[in-house]
Amino acid sequence: MGQGAYILAPAGPELSPEESAFFRQADPWGFILFLRNCETPDQLRRLTSALRASVGRDAPILIDQEGGRVQRMRAPHWAEWMPPLDQVAAFSCKEIDPEFSQNSARAMYLRGLLIGAELMAHGVDVNCAPSADIAWPETHPFLRNRCYGTDARAVTAMARHCADGLMDAGVLPVLKHAPGHGRATLDSHKALPRIDVPLSKLEQTDFVPFKALGDLPMAMTAHIVVPEIDPDAPVTMSATGVHLLRKELGLCHLLMTDDISMRALSGTLSEKARGALMAGCDLVLHCNGDLDEMETLAEAAAGLFTPAAQSRADAALQARRTPIDIDIPALQAEFTALIEGAENA
Repeated sequence: MGQGAYILAPAGPELSPEESAFFRQADPWGFILFLRNCETPDQLRRLTSALRASVGRDAPILIDQEGGRVQRMRAPHWAEWMPPLDQVAAFSCKEIDPEFSQNSARAMYLRGLLIGAELMAHGVDVNCAPSADIAWPETHPFLRNRCYGTDARAVTAMARHCADGLMDAGVLPVLKHAPGHGRATLDSHKALPRIDVPLSKLEQTDFVPFKALGDLPMAMTAHIVVPEIDPDAPVTMSATGVHLLRKELGLCHLLMTDDISMRALSGTLSEKARGALMAGCDLVLHCNGDLDEMETLAEAAAGLFTPAAQSRADAALQARRTPIDIDIPALQAEFTALIEGAENA
């Protein structure tokens, strides 16, 4: 059927024969993992190897390892990270001091580098981070402490440092949630947020980090409605919205949807998948591991991985770097010292 314009997820910690056979036929561009897939280091390495073996190539394997509430690899086997906004806040009141500003940047870079190194050690080479959403007073709690700051300057700088760390570890970052989810007062997992803020104001604030970070190899759309962009459809399923992402914000590289199963989007799974791809997204993300749903998605998306999308996907994979040599215990100690120094200052 040709390589599929979708990213799929296994149901559990081991790949079933039925999943393996389906993935071989459907040939998804990549896979994504969740807490249900991550039990022990050896098990996770077996799973990532089995996923790649099922499609016969070095397929990208994604995860959401942001830190805080959203991290799929957790203690006791893997490091626990504070929410990004909490880390930024530890330094923010001292940012007037150049030394603290440098320390904040270094800490965020080390965060990305160490998370990336841990992912690579288990066969995961794409992290759905950083979030370039700005944390506003009204930001819904599902997102707020996952942000990297409360203004465009801070978010841009911190997201860049995190992305640099991930890439130096050999991991591709996914910039999210374009064009900016921070002003949403609803959780898009459950309902469709509407951003009733003038476009001119968004261009001066929420859009700024995405425009500044448009060189990153991958980005993820937000399931939000911005009426001045498209009053009738969320950005993910709006040709006008995707045009703005690509032409106005410069997100001209590989563009994937947020989870297509989220309740922010209406319609059948087939309608949502085809709608996102026809709007101009390159890849549809499907997360729940339901085999029947994945079969439906593969049928709906058949033939919709365009040559342009394939070219952008190839370019993203070519952006993967050889990991730099690092002394992980030494960098972990440096990171801890930086955080403790900021908290005790």
